Amino acid sequence: MRVLLVEDDEPVAQSLRRGLVRYGFEVVWVATGGDALAHEDPYDVVLLDLGLPDTDGLDVCKALRERGDVPIIVISARSDETDRVVGLELGADDYVTKPFGVREVIARIRAVMRRAQPRTAAEAAGPDRYGSRLTIDRKAARVRLDGEEVALAPKEYDLLAFLTEEPGALMSREQIMEAVWDANWFGPTKTLDVHVAALRRKLAGAITIEAVRGVGFRLEIDKDGDKDGDRGDGSTSGASGNKGDAAS
Repeated sequence: MRVLLVEDDEPVAQSLRRGLVRYGFEVVWVATGGDALAHEDPYDVVLLDLGLPDTDGLDVCKALRERGDVPIIVISARSDETDRVVGLELGADDYVTKPFGVREVIARIRAVMRRAQPRTAAEAAGPDRYGSRLTIDRKAARVRLDGEEVALAPKEYDLLAFLTEEPGALMSREQIMEAVWDANWFGPTKTLDVHVAALRRKLAGAITIEAVRGVGFRLEIDKDGDKDGDRGDGSTSGASGNKGDAAS
């Protein structure tokens, strides 16, 4: 996903840029409203600061919206309600007040992109399905396996929701801790292993969470897993969980 970042504060811009790139975003950074309006390469979403050196960010927001429907997220130190209302009325899709964490910004980007690219009526009517056995209802924060609701702790659900956003993608421990726990988490990551083991146990046969030594985890959807968690290769969910813990 291509992001146009319009921010004149270099430390803020570089920090946000590094965080977005780490999550797989492609970021073009400009420091003025003029450069933002002159930028001709395509982009999928705009992160727009209001306090620009050459013009008011609200004017840039209005001009960008008149050009098309690309989602615009305002990122500003202006926390006054009037600024928020004006920004939204001028065409911004969301408004994030500084200081903010990369995790929050990414969540806002994903949310506006979902609204900008709505699913079909059939997809929107029900929960997300992963394979033949697992469904996740993100609106209700409920998970079902073979039609039966699975009791997950809050962080177990958050972890599952995050990993299933991109099945097959390798997520580093740092990415996961920042997204699921806190952007400023400095404690041990053993709690992540505990939650991964819990998901392996509770969703055996529907998903596989592979531990990649020294990096992180990769979630795969088990397309043809049976209800006993036997994947057909002689290994079971219990064995998978033990191997993952050893590799962590």
